[in-house]
Amino acid sequence: MRSALAAVTAAAYDAPFALFPMNKPVRGSLLGIEHLDAKEILGLLKLARRMNPLKARPLLRGKRIVLLFYEASTRTRSSFEIAAKSLGAITTLVQSSGSSIEKGESVLDTGYTLRAVGADCIVMRHPSAGAPHLMARHLDIPVINAGDGMHEHPSQALLDAFTILKHKKSLKGLQACIIGDIFHSRVARSTCHLLTKFGVKLILCGPPEFVPDVATTLAPGLRITRHMEEALRGTDVVMLLRVQKERMAGQKIVLEDYIARYQMTSARLKLAKRDAIRRWFAVGDRG
Repeated sequence: MRSALAAVTAAAYDAPFALFPMNKPVRGSLLGIEHLDAKEILGLLKLARRMNPLKARPLLRGKRIVLLFYEASTRTRSSFEIAAKSLGAITTLVQSSGSSIEKGESVLDTGYTLRAVGADCIVMRHPSAGAPHLMARHLDIPVINAGDGMHEHPSQALLDAFTILKHKKSLKGLQACIIGDIFHSRVARSTCHLLTKFGVKLILCGPPEFVPDVATTLAPGLRITRHMEEALRGTDVVMLLRVQKERMAGQKIVLEDYIARYQMTSARLKLAKRDAIRRWFAVGDRG
């Protein structure tokens, strides 16, 4: 996991910095998967594969990485911080709580301030879709999207692809399914974009409230099923999304019914291939 994140962070330093407002993100920014081509994605995955997290090279020695998180995070934030420090970077955490963001400072003003004090790269999580894209168009340093609203989470999709390729020779021809609350999942969106670019046969599974019919327009070749058994039968990769209870408020979903239809059981899992890769998205609601 760290090697893949390290590759994303290291790739941000492949171009000189300009000292004027940008009309488009500088080279090295990672804002989403949708508009990357397969060659660019493979380049990042190959770079990650060459890295050894136990013997990390100081590729970012002296660089200042700012972790700008408008939302709470444990796994993403700590993974980026450890990856950056392993490569020799200096990291600074800026959260909305306790900063001028609480006073109403705009996204752009925060970005300008961080650049002015010496940031070489900004890793950003924000509750609004498109916020990292806005910042990237106005700064002359790379911006990495660590999750923007319900839009994308590109580094997580890259990590998932990296993990799959550790166990499978190729993505092409695989069958995968994503089960659960896809409507609210930025990870699912990025994963759909990435896997379909490499010829993965992808099935989305869940009730209409969480997997609306329009979800098939996310990427070419997507299929939807309401039946978990159909999604699992013969699949190579199983991705199970968590369902947050607060997102069920106002929905025509009864929790007990959802559990009965979409909870993973050993019997259901046996429908997948014996060597299927299983990926559960933490944190879950327990009890």
